[in-house]
Amino acid sequence: MDRQLLSAIAHRDHPIAAPISEANLDRLLRRAALPDGARILDLGCGEGEWSLRALELVPSAVADGVDLSPHALASAERAAAARGLSDRLRLHLTPAAEFSATEPYDLVLCLGSTHAFGGLKDTMEAIAGYVRPGGLALVGEGFWERAPAPDLVEAIGTYPDLTGTVATAESGGWLTVHGHVSDLAEWDEYEFSWTGTLARWAADNPGPDGDQALAAMREHREMWLNGYRGMLGFVSLLLRRV
Repeated sequence: MDRQLLSAIAHRDHPIAAPISEANLDRLLRRAALPDGARILDLGCGEGEWSLRALELVPSAVADGVDLSPHALASAERAAAARGLSDRLRLHLTPAAEFSATEPYDLVLCLGSTHAFGGLKDTMEAIAGYVRPGGLALVGEGFWERAPAPDLVEAIGTYPDLTGTVATAESGGWLTVHGHVSDLAEWDEYEFSWTGTLARWAADNPGPDGDQALAAMREHREMWLNGYRGMLGFVSLLLRRV
């Protein structure tokens, strides 16, 4: 079963696709204080929830959403149509690192997708090529709340602590102007939604695909509950290009 399809199924009930609440997502976007006619780029947009909320906050804004998953982009297209935003959201099925633009953007989003560029530092360098002078980036990245065991690092990845994450984000000519650290309740809501939605889909679709979805759910839940819960943090940083 296509892992992109598995991910799209798992995020159906949580289109934000990150451990952050709707209220905190909106708070971050409001702090961006986007101008009328703002141009927004969402790299690794998934189902497009971040871009769609930004478009709702700024009725004259337009956005480009970029993602590798045709399943996620199909969901984004349906959501945009349901909310009357199809004419202001353009979707691009292409790797984020290969997207090219002819005009700069006021805000570039990259939430939980820095792996597409090889990490946070390279992501900030890439975003610098898309954003206008003085423009903004809203980037979501993991960090270790406490020093993890070596096997957890091997399974999840190498991240600095929060101080190191902010320093890396700012290292290439950026200035942090706001941020949000996800709390445990936001993490639990996200993970229970992810695993629960996939479990329900597996139960409704018995057979090889259902078995694979259930196995993926159990593997993920085990890693979360007995691995990174309370260890892995997530920070959303609003940064200005200086």
